[in-house]
Amino acid sequence: MPHVVTQSCCADASCVVACPVNCIHPAPGEPGFGEAEMLYVDAKSCVDCGACVTACPADAIVPHTTLSAAQQPFLAINAEYFEVFPHQDRTPLALVHPQRRLTRTGPFRVAVVGAGPAGMYAADELLKHPEITVDVFDRLPTPYGLVRAGVAPDHQSTKQVEKLFAQIESQPGFRYFLGVEVGKDVSHAELTARYDAVVYTVGAASDRPLGIDGDDLPGSLSATDFVGWYNGHPDKQDLPVHLGAESIPSGRVVLVGNGNVALDCARILAEDPERLAGTDIADGPLAVLRDSAVREVVVLGRRGPGEAAFTVPELVGLMGHTGVNVVVDTGDLPLEEAGDGTTTRLLRELAGREVRPELRTIVLRFLSSPVRVLGEDRVTGVEVGRNRLQRDENGVVRAVPTGETEVVETGMLLRAVGYKGLPVADLPYDAATGTVPNERGRVLPGVYVAGWVKRGPNGFIGTNKTDATETVEQLLDDLDADRIPAPVGDTREITAIVRSRQPGMVDLAGWQAIDREEKRRGAESARPRVKITDVEEMRGIAAKSRKPRYALGRRKQR
Repeated sequence: MPHVVTQSCCADASCVVACPVNCIHPAPGEPGFGEAEMLYVDAKSCVDCGACVTACPADAIVPHTTLSAAQQPFLAINAEYFEVFPHQDRTPLALVHPQRRLTRTGPFRVAVVGAGPAGMYAADELLKHPEITVDVFDRLPTPYGLVRAGVAPDHQSTKQVEKLFAQIESQPGFRYFLGVEVGKDVSHAELTARYDAVVYTVGAASDRPLGIDGDDLPGSLSATDFVGWYNGHPDKQDLPVHLGAESIPSGRVVLVGNGNVALDCARILAEDPERLAGTDIADGPLAVLRDSAVREVVVLGRRGPGEAAFTVPELVGLMGHTGVNVVVDTGDLPLEEAGDGTTTRLLRELAGREVRPELRTIVLRFLSSPVRVLGEDRVTGVEVGRNRLQRDENGVVRAVPTGETEVVETGMLLRAVGYKGLPVADLPYDAATGTVPNERGRVLPGVYVAGWVKRGPNGFIGTNKTDATETVEQLLDDLDADRIPAPVGDTREITAIVRSRQPGMVDLAGWQAIDREEKRRGAESARPRVKITDVEEMRGIAAKSRKPRYALGRRKQR
C-alpha cells in the first residue's frame, strides 16, 4: 500500500484531482464525499507517484513506509474501506468537472460574515468567478474560526488546513474586515444595501445544557468554553478553570459526551504539560495545566461503543498516545457483543492494554448518563445512571435507564453534548435546530447561509467545503436569473462606515502582521506560535502593519 490517508479530510479534493489513476475515494460526485470522516487510497491501483502528497493542503497523506507506530492502524482502516466499496466501476483518471461561468458580466460584490472554514470555503468558491469580489467580516481580529480556536493544540497536523486558507485570502478580489461585529459595528441592512449578496457563516456560538439539577454550579463548565480557553480564544481567557488539589481533591474530572470535543478535552487534561509546551496552546492555560492535580478523566457516553460519536481518526490518535492510560468501561455489555465495526474493534484493542499507574488515565465509560450534579457551593460529584441498549420500532438504538445509579466524585464537570446556534440579527431563526431556515443555503435571494448556521453543528472541517459549494451554487443561480436587486452603495462607503465605528478594524495586512508576530514569538521557544489573546494588543500590532497586500489584479471594484 504505497500511500495512506492519516486524518480527517478537509474536502479540498486536490489529491483526487492530482491522482493520475483515480485511486482515492470517495471522490467528488461519489456517495459520501463531503460527509466521509476521511478519504482512502486503493492499494491495488496506487502507482506510488506521490502526486497526492504534494497536492494535499493538510499534509494528511504519507507513504506507508513512513507511518509512525501510532499511525499503523490506518493501514487496516484503509483496507477495510475497499473491502466494502471496491470501486470496480471507476474510470482510469480522476474527473475534473468543467468550471461554471456566470452568464451575467458583473461586477458583483459579496459579503461573507464569518471567517471560519465555512466562510473561507465560500469565499474560495465565489472567487473562482472573476466577476465577483469578496469581503470577509469576522468579530475577532483573527480569522479561521474553529481551526484556530477549536482544533486541539496537540493536533498540529489538522491545523495545516490554514495553509489552504492563506492561499484563499491571497486571491485577487479578497478583503478582510476583522474585529468587526456585524449587527453592532455594521448592520445587516447596511450590508445588503451595498453588496449583491451576503453569506452568513457564523457557526454555532453556544453549547447545549445538560438540563439536570446542579448543572449551573461553579465547577460545571461548557466544553465549548474550555476548548476556547486552552486554544487562546480572547473571550474565554477568564474562564474559571481550577485544577489544583484544593478544587479537585478526588483528582478526577468528569466529561459528559463522547464526541471528538470530549476526547480532545480529556486528552488535554490527561496530557503531560511538557508535551503541550511545544504546541500553540495558550500560555495562561498551560500554566494552569502545569499545576493540575487531575489524575483521571471519566468520559460518559449514554449509549454503547458501537454508537460512539467520536471519529475513527480521533480514536486512532488516542490509541497512539503512549503518555496516558485508556480504560474502556462498558458495564455489563461485553465488548465482543458491542458490534464488529471499526470503532468497536479499536476499542477492544485498547481494552486489552496494560494500565500503567504512573500515568494519568482516561476512562471511556459507556452506557452512562448524568442524573444530577452534586454540591452546594461548587461541584463535588455527579450521580451517574447506568443504561441498557434497546432498539425502537424504527431500528434506532436507544439508551434506556436501568435505574441503577452511583456517585462519582469530581471537582469539575465538563459538558460536551453538542453546540447550539444562536439567533442572527435580522434573520429568521429556528430555535429547535439553532439554525437559520433556508433552502440549500438560500434564505432569500441576496441572503444566504453556510456551515453550522445552515445545517446545524455536525460534520468535520471538510464538510464545510461541500456545504459552502451548495450555497454558492444557489447564489450564482440567483445572480444569473437577476433575482437580486442591484446594491445602491459601494464598498468605499462600507469601508468608511466600518472605520468610523470601529477604528481598530484589522485588514489582511493587519492579520498577516499578527500571524508573523505570533510565529516570531513561537520560534523563540521552539513552538509553532505563541497566541496573542488580548484583542487590544492584536489591534496594536495590526495598526503598525504596512499597506494591505490585497491582490486585486484586474478585477473591477465599485
